[in-house]
Amino acid sequence: MWDTGILVSIAALLAAAEGQEVFITTKGPAARPQCTHAATSPSYYFQPFSYTLNETVRYATSMPSPTTTKKYAPAYTDALKHFTSLSTTTWGNWLPGETVISATDSSDPYGQAAWSSMWLEADLQNYTATGIYSTTVSPTPVPTSELVLPPSDYFGPTDCYSFPDGFVFGVAGSAAQIEGAVALEGRSPSLLEKLIADDRPKDYVTNENYYFYKQDIQRLAAMGVEYYSFTIPWTRILPFVLPGTPVNQQAIDHYDDLINTVLDAGMQPIVTMLHFDSPLMFVASDNITRHPDIGYNNAGYQNETFTDAFVNYGKVLLTHFADRVPIWVTFNEPLLYAFNFQGVDNVVHAHAQVYKFYRDELNGKGRLGIKFNDNFGVPKDPHNDSHVHAANRFNEMQLGFFGNPIFLGKQYPQSILDTLPGARPLNHSELEDIKGTSDFFGIDPYTATVVSPADEGIDACVANWSASNILLPYCVKQETANGYGWNIGYRSESYVYITPTYFREYLSYLWNTFRHPVFVSEFGFPVYGEADKDLPDQLFDSPRSVYYLSFMSEILKSIYEDGVHVMGALAWSFVDNWEFGDYSAQFGIQVVNRTTQERFYKKSFFDVVDYVKSRQGKKV
Repeated sequence: MWDTGILVSIAALLAAAEGQEVFITTKGPAARPQCTHAATSPSYYFQPFSYTLNETVRYATSMPSPTTTKKYAPAYTDALKHFTSLSTTTWGNWLPGETVISATDSSDPYGQAAWSSMWLEADLQNYTATGIYSTTVSPTPVPTSELVLPPSDYFGPTDCYSFPDGFVFGVAGSAAQIEGAVALEGRSPSLLEKLIADDRPKDYVTNENYYFYKQDIQRLAAMGVEYYSFTIPWTRILPFVLPGTPVNQQAIDHYDDLINTVLDAGMQPIVTMLHFDSPLMFVASDNITRHPDIGYNNAGYQNETFTDAFVNYGKVLLTHFADRVPIWVTFNEPLLYAFNFQGVDNVVHAHAQVYKFYRDELNGKGRLGIKFNDNFGVPKDPHNDSHVHAANRFNEMQLGFFGNPIFLGKQYPQSILDTLPGARPLNHSELEDIKGTSDFFGIDPYTATVVSPADEGIDACVANWSASNILLPYCVKQETANGYGWNIGYRSESYVYITPTYFREYLSYLWNTFRHPVFVSEFGFPVYGEADKDLPDQLFDSPRSVYYLSFMSEILKSIYEDGVHVMGALAWSFVDNWEFGDYSAQFGIQVVNRTTQERFYKKSFFDVVDYVKSRQGKKV
């Protein structure tokens, strides 16, 4: 009779070779862990009672003040030589009810009148200019009483590994979801001011981080966070967007101070250039359409001027800030806003040009990459070839579209060329120019999805191109239940399920497919019904702790047992934020009081930081 352990090992090896899941069929209860005590009968007795279950008080280890600041590129004064001209100006604010009549510079194509007219054309609904704050808030120290670690959960990870030297761990947020101050200090309209065209919450105020950033950074440093990932809005830096238009000096000063504040707090900044907030001028505002699976098809990336404009914007950011920022991301999840051929093609070319500027002209010494979305597609029946093919197609259409040329110097996937209207292959010169233009493969792997072919088959689905066919362009079915009818994991408030073992398999897929260090650039979990709970119950968010600790544990196993180079991981988000018209899907590891803008640490924040610090290697 075969030993079950041997059967499991053989099945696992075969599955690894085929890139498939393994289901081992067994009967009866799971085996108990091996116990070291003797199997003896218990003895019962009385003894004096005393209260001995005293709690051990532990505090978060805050970041120490830095002694040196590493440089990653030339300072602005030296980098400026890469521009023939770079003029700056300021514009001020656009307030509710204002018109351009009050401006006296109507003859200036980039003056206050021209800037204000962009907001009039944006036609904001129920616009609120400011929240509580209208100037930068000076930070105050975080009281020690807020830094006491919460009670531990009974069960936790049992791994014995440590994160390798230089592993990047931190927290992330995006400007559109936390900054507010939408039409203040020179910022011009973006796609996101038009995206929510109903009565849902808008991005006008959100967390007021634009003025509250110093306190937010202070709170992160007090918790011991080492990397803070944030985004810079294109429309703040270049309100008129295009090359040759003036740079907003107020915005330059703001983000210069933000970066310095991060460094002064003992942390390191990570900057993303574009996080969904495309300039509105690229968008046909009356033609923003959303596909249930692939996002917003007319979000502006396909505009013929987009590539040159983004490259210019990227150069402005790098010229001003690259000396102090160790890690850069060009695009966040571009597929959600560019799933048409021209849009992705523009993103691929724009990213490659920005990378070459950073490496070849600035001689940047940090890391620059791009990050993607993809809920890992796993076959519903891993023993069915058509299901495996459907999962491979789903993953390659989401990731290979960008990953093939950027990381491997390979052609766009055939599934893309055969499916998307207007698709054309890259020529040899383009492939050579794009190849190797990323230092890491950024991925936001929140969860997994169970994939099987369209009922009529993939080929028949592709042939039936119709706006009413919601399975296009993938032509696969996506489900949240496995082949036995169980959900793939514990469910959240949104699309996320706790799927740590699928996550580990995903890391192996990415590393072995695209052959670059994998950067888990976002991952997080909105606890079901959390927004409806009282504050103490929101703070004791054990399901989110389970999510984070299980995912971090699987990262360690992936590194040490699967040989995968995982560069780091960023928890999303460092605070509950605006989820594109929604505040109820709370991804944050801090609660926000929407009336007072107070922040409160959640249990999961303590748990994940403590987990990492207790398993940390050397810094580089």
